[in-house]
Amino acid sequence: MTVMVGRALLAWLALIAVETVHGVLRNLFLVPTVGDLWSRQIGVVIGSALVLATALVFIRWIRPTSVRATLWIGALWLVLTLVFEFSLGRALGRSWDQLLADYDLSRGGYLSFGMVLLALAPWIAAKMRAAGPDSSG
Repeated sequence: MTVMVGRALLAWLALIAVETVHGVLRNLFLVPTVGDLWSRQIGVVIGSALVLATALVFIRWIRPTSVRATLWIGALWLVLTLVFEFSLGRALGRSWDQLLADYDLSRGGYLSFGMVLLALAPWIAAKMRAAGPDSSG
């Protein structure tokens, strides 16, 4: 169990690095092209694909032992990501209102969908890997 948790944490570090680069590139290239709101909405779709891809890369290495373990890993990733995102956002001077707007559907924020996918990503990746052509090993 300890090895799985350590690996899940290392995978999360890789995931957050990928998402950080994604955020920087989104701000550099997408925001000037389509504006802030659209870039954040498009960013949720791209970010969700990156989260799932990262989970697919790492899930066999993490070696979750059950469906429950994959859901636990997803919950861990979700909590760590929310702490990271809100801490970084506040450190960069964003207000709570600005941060929460990303989750508010009535304000065009789709990030809540991305967070649901993040929480389910280890389980989805494990299911996809189990159904893959090399699932025997």
